[in-house]
Formats: sequence, structure tokens, C-alpha cells
Amino acid sequence: MDSVGVAAAAAPPAAGPGPAWQSKCPWGTSNTTSMSCSLADVMSEQLAKELQLEEENAAFPEVVAVAEGPFITGENIDTSSDLMLAQMLQMEFDREYDAQLRREEKKINGDSKVSISFENYRKVHPYDSDSSEDEVDWQDTRHDPYRADKPTTTPRRGFIGKGKDITTKHDEVVCGRKNTARMENFAPEFQVGDGIGMDLKLSNQVFNALKQHAYSEERRSARLHEKKEHSTAEKAVDPKTRLLLYKMVNAGMLETITGCISTGKESVVFHAYGGKSATEDKVIPPECAIKVFKTTLNEFKNRDKYIKDDYRFKDRFSKLNPRKIIRMWAEKEMHNLTRMQNAGIPCPQVVILKKHVLVMSFIGKDQIPAPKLKDVTLSSEDMKKAYYQTLNMMQQLYKECNLVHADLSEYNMLWHDGKVWLIDVSQSVEPTHPHGLEFLFRDCRNVAQFFQKGGVAEAVNERELFNAVSGLNITADNEVDFQAEIEALEKMNEDHVQNHGKKLSTFSSDGDPPIYDE
Repeated sequence: MDSVGVAAAAAPPAAGPGPAWQSKCPWGTSNTTSMSCSLADVMSEQLAKELQLEEENAAFPEVVAVAEGPFITGENIDTSSDLMLAQMLQMEFDREYDAQLRREEKKINGDSKVSISFENYRKVHPYDSDSSEDEVDWQDTRHDPYRADKPTTTPRRGFIGKGKDITTKHDEVVCGRKNTARMENFAPEFQVGDGIGMDLKLSNQVFNALKQHAYSEERRSARLHEKKEHSTAEKAVDPKTRLLLYKMVNAGMLETITGCISTGKESVVFHAYGGKSATEDKVIPPECAIKVFKTTLNEFKNRDKYIKDDYRFKDRFSKLNPRKIIRMWAEKEMHNLTRMQNAGIPCPQVVILKKHVLVMSFIGKDQIPAPKLKDVTLSSEDMKKAYYQTLNMMQQLYKECNLVHADLSEYNMLWHDGKVWLIDVSQSVEPTHPHGLEFLFRDCRNVAQFFQKGGVAEAVNERELFNAVSGLNITADNEVDFQAEIEALEKMNEDHVQNHGKKLSTFSSDGDPPIYDE
């Protein structure tokens, strides 16, 4: 109720026109007549509210009336209960106390990395929580009831407790729980289970064994991953080899790669259709064989003895780098095939060499490779023809190409178009190799035994075949003495090379080697 209304209500009724000072006073009553009311009405609180609402409606007529209902304010709280008033006052005091503690924390801690907390001294009133007791969000709590507690660590002094209840850091139960918790530091792929939840206690011996096993498994998985990424598998290729093949196809050198046709201890052979060559002087055959040399040395670990004593690759040999050995192995087969092709020996034609991938002409037709000599059934005439052709090729290989196959058998000879074809010459060496004559004698033994079993009456034994191929005249009655003379000749050859440093030409084709020329 404003002052003007109160003055109008309290003034007595005027008997006549008032004095002159009343009309000039700004605080005088207005000329409008107002209804008189008693003092009880003036002191009525309800009347004051009504007058206030009338003034607000007059001042703000555009405000929309709010919906009926009690306001959620402190006025609606029942203040007749002393308990409620005491709880409200206590809540307000607790909030002020907590705010004071937070200010003290901020003042003491400042920008320090190590901070203190007065969390235990704060007054959290039970009526200050907005959520009910039934609705608890475990994500907001500091303690997860579904996660087992980790074992408490012992202090730096090494023991806890006093007197009879003392427990050292070497306690069996404490160490067992610590070891169980430390298993969580193992590699993710090593499954350790929920040992903490089961209150598992591992002894030091068991934990050390599990730790060593976890490290071993981690190293083994790393080796397997490296082997998978950097080596050729049984019938697959590694990413680097696959990239080389993609480049050949994209360059138009190969039309398409159909699939694997052969696997061996040293390589995997794929069939492909030839494309167009970038140069006019090189003709790519319609069908090609892609020989991918395996980059693992697990299956053929004795490659080095065929390379380190070969004078063509002796200076480039590095036993500590197996990758270089594999590339040299592929390069060696390319050079050997080139010599054989120049001498007119039936063999695959070299197309191109890219690192450890050798592309050659395909011996066969319509994706069907030519059969090996051990798998084909020949008539007596064809078998006799194959024998003399093999003998002729061995002599050409030794005298014209200055090479020894070193792995000649029915497994490395193909029968195609009525004649024998030689393949797999990556291990072939020159006769001046320290073990060249031994390799030649082994080839002669394999060839002689195969054709003698095949029913060729004209087939001679391995000693006669060795003399016929090499041109030497070793007259030994038994095989032991024959091999002894071969070793003596190899020793003479090795001494001659060491004393004179003489090396034969890389592509020499002038008859027999001069060392054995009698």
C-alpha cells in the first residue's frame, strides 16, 4: 500500500474547502474522492496484496496472467515446524562452510602440481542431493562396485602394522595379490582372466614363468607377423612381390596372372599370359612362367655353398644378408639360362628379371605345364631318344656353356614336343667351382640310374657317363677310388686358382676348361 492511499484512508472527511496551502502542496490529496475504510482494513495484508496487483496490472497491462498455482518459493514452505527451519539453516551454514574450504584449498594449492584437499572436512547435507536413494548412477561414483579392489601397496618402510600384527612386503598373501595385479601389464593378446576378482594369489615362481611365457609369445607373434609381411608363403606372395607383379601387369608386359602351377623348396612358379613389350627387340611369348624365389631360408638353407665359391658372384656374396643371396640366386639363374639359350639347349627363354622375380617363357600349352620326365610314360624308342638327348645336353652344358647343372635328375627335366627341356638351373656352377666335379658326378649318377631303370640298354653307369661328359679319363675300379680322384682334381684346381688367381670368363664357351685339359 503506497503512502498516498494510506493518507487518503486515514484523513477525516472534509467539512468544506480546505486551506490554500493544501491545494498548492505536491503532497496534498487529489480532488478525486475515495472510499473510506477502517484501520483494520488498512492493516489487512490481503488488502495490500490486492492493491499491489491493481497497480501492477495498471502499469503492465500487456503481461499475460500466469497460470494459477502456488509459486515455488520460500513463502510456500511451511515455517510452522521448528525442525524444518533448523534443517534449512543448517543447510545454508554447510554451504557457506564448504565454500570457505574451497577458497582455502585454492589459496594454499595455487599453481602447485602437488595439491591438498579438504574433501574429508566438507559438510555434505543429506537434504542437498537432487537424486533419490533408489536412482544411483554408478558412473558418477568414485567406487565401482563391480570392479574388484586392487591390493593395497605397502609403504616405503616395507611393513605395515605393529607388534604381532606386523606384515612385511615379503608376505605370501601380499606378494600373491601383487603378482595377480601385475598380470594386467602383460600384452593385450595374452589372456590373464579376472584373477583380482577371484582373489587369486600367484607365487613368485608362477608369476615369473607366466611373465617369461608372455614375453616369448609376444616375440613369436612379432616374428610371425614379420615373416608374413616380408616373406613368400607356400602359394602366396608378400606385399613387395605383389607390388612387383602389379607393376608388370600395369606396364602391359603381362596381360594377366592366372595362378600357381608349381611349388618347390626354393621358389613358387605362376602362369601368366604375355602382353606387349616396350621395346621392339624383345618379344614376349604368349604364355609366361613367373618364378618367385622364396625370401625365407628355412627350406633351403645351403644356398650359400653354390654362390660363395662361384667366381661370378664371389665378390658380391654376403652371408649376413640373406636378401642379397636371394636376389643373386635369381640373377644366377638368369645368366645360366642365357648361356644355355645361346648354346641351343632347350630351356625356358628369359623375359625379364625384377629383384627376386624372374619371368620366363612357359614350357607347356594352354596353362598346362609340360610333364616332368619322372611323370611321363614313354615308349622304348622315346626313352632311348631322351637318353641320348640328355647325354648331348650334358656335354653341351659342360663344354659350350662351361656349366654343371648340380641338380640334374628326372625332376628337373620336362618332356615337351618330343624332346627334353632343362629347367631349374639357379644352382648351376662352373666346373672350376671347388665342388663342381662332385656335382657333376652326382648328376651323372641320377641320370644313369633313371634311364637304367627305364629300360634303356645303352645307358652306361655313372663313372663312364662322367668321363664321357667331362672328357676326363679317370680309370678307377670302384666308386670310392673314383671319387677320391675327383677330390684330388678339385684340390689341384683350388690350388691353381689361389696361386695364380686365374678366373675363367663369365660367358666363356671355348671347349673344356683349361685346368682339366690334359
